Amino acid sequence: MKNTKLDNKKLVTASVLGAITIVLGLTPLGLIPLGIINATTMHIPVIIAAIVEGPLVGALVGLIFGISSLANAFLRPGPISFVFYNPLISILPRILIGITSYYAYNGVKKASTKNSKTIARVIWILISLALVYVLYKDIKTGASPLNITIVVILLLISIALFIYSRKSSSLDFPVAIGAFVGSMTNTILVLGGIYLIYAQKYVEALNIPLENAKSAILGVSVTSGIPEAIFSVIITTAVVKAVKRSRR
Repeated sequence: MKNTKLDNKKLVTASVLGAITIVLGLTPLGLIPLGIINATTMHIPVIIAAIVEGPLVGALVGLIFGISSLANAFLRPGPISFVFYNPLISILPRILIGITSYYAYNGVKKASTKNSKTIARVIWILISLALVYVLYKDIKTGASPLNITIVVILLLISIALFIYSRKSSSLDFPVAIGAFVGSMTNTILVLGGIYLIYAQKYVEALNIPLENAKSAILGVSVTSGIPEAIFSVIITTAVVKAVKRSRR
């Protein structure tokens, strides 16, 4: 009976987070404008599912994310939608998000030391400084009030997590690493697959010379991948903290 309840709980978690992923993919909430860059949020439920419920649930929510991405490519085609017709790009990397984020989180959690709190605080300081820079650039370039508001909210969350990490357990560091690894898994595998399989078609669709394919895709991975990873760390840590506290 206990195992049945556990299985049902995981199934419900996967269903809810999978539904959230689909909603993010179908609405503007799936892409958060930060002014100088945009950050996708669609992979965050996958990471949360993996850290809270384990790699199987994470992989299942990742599968839902991948199928949603494939469906969106057919239903709302764009210049580069053809790359997501391939399940090796639209589905497989999204399944692996749930696996890599869990094992990164679990591995760091097991190896955590007395310095974990200090490392967590350093992470929040660095993230806060990065958000301050983004806020400065947004104000300087005249970004929209919405963009500035979103960055301010993220900055406040980051500062709050820094303050909270001074009193809380060393949970922050493993969660932050799991979220970062999961986010970069999505970025590296999707863009890497595009480069290996569709480099010529991809740059032609974007009117970029073929010799610039590598630098163009690398540029996307840096300008979008790193901010997305930072965004994932902030949101995932906040949500996981809330879930862990509610289960005590």
